[in-house]
Amino acid sequence: MIGEQPGVLEGAIPPAQNNVLYGHDAAQSFLATAYRSGRMHHAILIEGAEGIGKATLAYRLAHHVLANPDPKTAPDHIADPDPEDPVSREIASGASHHVLHLARPVDEKTGKAKSVITVDEVRKAGKFFGQTSGTGNWRIAIIDPADDLNRNAANALLKILEEPPKRSLFLVLSHTPGRLLPTIRSRCLPLRLQPLSPPDLNRALGHLGAAPGETDAIIQLSEGSVARALLLRNYGGAEIAEAFVDIVERGSLANREPIHKLAETLSARDRDVAYQFFTELVIDRVQAMARAAGAAGDLLEADRLARLAGELTDHFATASAYNLDRKQTVLHVFTLFFR
Repeated sequence: MIGEQPGVLEGAIPPAQNNVLYGHDAAQSFLATAYRSGRMHHAILIEGAEGIGKATLAYRLAHHVLANPDPKTAPDHIADPDPEDPVSREIASGASHHVLHLARPVDEKTGKAKSVITVDEVRKAGKFFGQTSGTGNWRIAIIDPADDLNRNAANALLKILEEPPKRSLFLVLSHTPGRLLPTIRSRCLPLRLQPLSPPDLNRALGHLGAAPGETDAIIQLSEGSVARALLLRNYGGAEIAEAFVDIVERGSLANREPIHKLAETLSARDRDVAYQFFTELVIDRVQAMARAAGAAGDLLEADRLARLAGELTDHFATASAYNLDRKQTVLHVFTLFFR
């Protein structure tokens, strides 16, 4: 169900290999201009929802910088990387000595990604920047995403950011920048990306092989995210979302059969991605309900739902930390909903 690389969804192109980016023209123009000026900030915090192209943008900028090591002669725009270009091939294969990708490491025993980016991973960045480049070219670290840094790893990254080496560039990706250390945020230049427009999302899915019109319904539920669209399309996300909404709209635990059916589906083997989608769907849905209640002037209901969103977030976090039974975890979600 997962793509060839850990963490890559089925049907997706790994960001390092993706030579096309839809949307975000203004962000690309800003980065190209900043680099060409010779005064680009050494650390860029690329913010935005998951699956909208942050990592792809980071790799495009890395290619742009490495292919044009002298900012003064760099183009005024970021072009699509040529797959046959040596710089592109090195980056796509992970063989570039000038690009370091920091992400959650894979557990050798399970073959799955760990839950956090550890301090040992960040220490690789220290060694990476400490090496002397034979070409004098830039060195670029992509932290993907920085939200996954544990406390020690975050502090280790902060030390590097405080005294950045010459010709170094940090591309710090974040889905929820408010959770990062304030000191990390303060040392980065924020660049916020917006969710893709329906036309751009449609083009992105077409690039991934979707037929015209195939994803019309999915686009409406994807909130501008390619990752969410792929979850809906390839992992049964649409059926999960429909079942969840149907249960919530019933408004009670009177009929437990659909609840148990959904819980059994999500607790089955090899449903890790679908289960993760469900946890995010639940929290997003409750937060949206809270905002709607607030906008309608029902402050008591808005407060109740906001508190419920916090409880559900803690519930899923505890279940993950202690590897609790997924079926019981899902069942308890609806107990919280209808208490």
